[in-house]
Amino acid sequence: MPSKASEVPTMIMNTIVGTKLDYTIIIFYFVAIFGFGSIFAKFTKSTKDFFYGNHRFSWWLVAFSCVASTVGSYSFIKYSAAGYSYGLSSSMAYLNDWPILGLFLFTWFPIIYFSNVASVPEYFERRFDTKTRLMALLVLMIYMVGYVGINLYTMGVALNAMVGTDIFWSAVVVAVVCTLYVAAGGQAAVIMTDLLQGILLLGAGLVLFALGIVALGGWEQFWSLLPEAWRLPFAHFNKPHDFNFVGVFWQDGMANNIAVYFMNQGFILRFLSLKSVREGKKTLIVVLFVLMPLAAIAAANAGWLGKAFVGAGILPADAEANKIFVTVADKVCVPGLFGLIMAALVAALMSTIDTLINAISVVFVNDLYRPYLMKKKSDHHYLTTARIVSLIAGLTGIILVPVFASFKSIYLAHATFIATVTPPMATAIFLGAFWKRFTPAAAFWSLLGGSIAVTISIWYPQIIAPFSHGTDPTGGYQYMRAAFGMFASVVIGIIVTFFTKPRESSEIEGLVVGTISKAKELFKGGKINESRWKPAYGVLKIVPGERILKLHRGAMSRLSSAAGDLLYVCDSRGWLGGLRSVHANAMEPHDGDPNEIMISQDLIDEGGLRPQRRHKVELIM
Repeated sequence: MPSKASEVPTMIMNTIVGTKLDYTIIIFYFVAIFGFGSIFAKFTKSTKDFFYGNHRFSWWLVAFSCVASTVGSYSFIKYSAAGYSYGLSSSMAYLNDWPILGLFLFTWFPIIYFSNVASVPEYFERRFDTKTRLMALLVLMIYMVGYVGINLYTMGVALNAMVGTDIFWSAVVVAVVCTLYVAAGGQAAVIMTDLLQGILLLGAGLVLFALGIVALGGWEQFWSLLPEAWRLPFAHFNKPHDFNFVGVFWQDGMANNIAVYFMNQGFILRFLSLKSVREGKKTLIVVLFVLMPLAAIAAANAGWLGKAFVGAGILPADAEANKIFVTVADKVCVPGLFGLIMAALVAALMSTIDTLINAISVVFVNDLYRPYLMKKKSDHHYLTTARIVSLIAGLTGIILVPVFASFKSIYLAHATFIATVTPPMATAIFLGAFWKRFTPAAAFWSLLGGSIAVTISIWYPQIIAPFSHGTDPTGGYQYMRAAFGMFASVVIGIIVTFFTKPRESSEIEGLVVGTISKAKELFKGGKINESRWKPAYGVLKIVPGERILKLHRGAMSRLSSAAGDLLYVCDSRGWLGGLRSVHANAMEPHDGDPNEIMISQDLIDEGGLRPQRRHKVELIM
């Protein structure tokens, strides 16, 4: 092993790396994931299935899906680049979710789940009015389409480093694969493919870290080769301008986290696909305390290794930060394994892109096409439209690739985009959910006025100075724009609220904090039952009628359930994660065979149930 960087030939970053075996694995992965995702078209029979999986999935499936969606391709490239340039502090963004996540878990998630809203703009209309819904729709579409673009650009950068292909055309190939299987399978395809992709990307990232440590001679060698500043868990408070603690806090810890948990339609759809709110709590606990810390290591460790490799003379000092993930993977992996690591990068991209594309189709159909452009069409018509919109969303993302390519780094491109677009929307959602007095006019002007204020700050960044916390204005306060945008939106919302009339309390029941019990009653259609229960089991017996579900009296007692309670019937094979399941209200119990569950054909068809198999029944409420 050379001892000096000067003894190592300078790498030509755009040359082809990897072997034919590696490329074969990557191509095979593309084909396999497309085929796997397309299988779930048979579970997509309605817009409800396409949009949020018909409230059917278990917590563990959605937990991995959430991580797969959160850890996008930009994550590996972006955080590895930050880790290479700044050290362990690159993990700050992955470990600062807990304050906002708690608010999501106990407030926003129950509100949107029990209110049966299919999209964030729909919530805006029910909480405020139509014009606010349309304004929210505009902001949300900009946010999601832009996110598609930045992920496609990142994948283009990675493929350029791997095989020297043009960044733009690499993005085109990935976009085509993602849009096709999402258009076919909808939310079921997204969640099931993301389970595989989540496992792959976490596993591959951690394997890469282990191989890098071994290549350096062990943990002590790795740690000693990192400069002292690279070992710190936090960046400097307000410098340098392109990566500092206070900037990451406002841009990521506040604006981005509120955006992800409160307005990112793709993330929200994940939770709307869960079989119950109870499952959501399990999901978030596992995500917060287990999967996200692992994701922080998996996404950033190539940067830490890269810096240590420079110290060991394995890499030259001028190795390019944006391509350090691919460079390190190529250095430590044998043929075949490098292809698997790159497939993980592809997995990260596809798992984020598919989520966003599905979400864009939901928002367009639910918030514009169905209520305003084409009313009272068949559900099949709207399902077809959603699939067409999925294709268009992918193509639009491709158009934005050159825009993000103009930034100095992927990290800066992502941070600038988030800090510019999200603050007004995040503020309006937050105030709307937590403040009953917040008025429709205030919500509208928070969105519009906040967006205008942020736009002005792009041309006149000096107005951000009072919120800069002493950061260097070089670069136009890209991070601190988030603090300015949130402040401007909050001030506008508060002022307008006190000069305008709020909606009556009876009109917003179930839509604000403090009224969740009412939301539960509206969701169920009656008094809620939150008794302790044990699951019941039985074999399905088809009976005539519509939406018939009858359990034996003993099974109802085991469930602590009565007629009218909302039950969940699923295939007893737990590894399916709820793929074959259905919700229905229980009818009066039967006194026949205690092992029989009497159910109508329409519920069997809706849930994809199989009468010849044993099924499990749970009490929802």
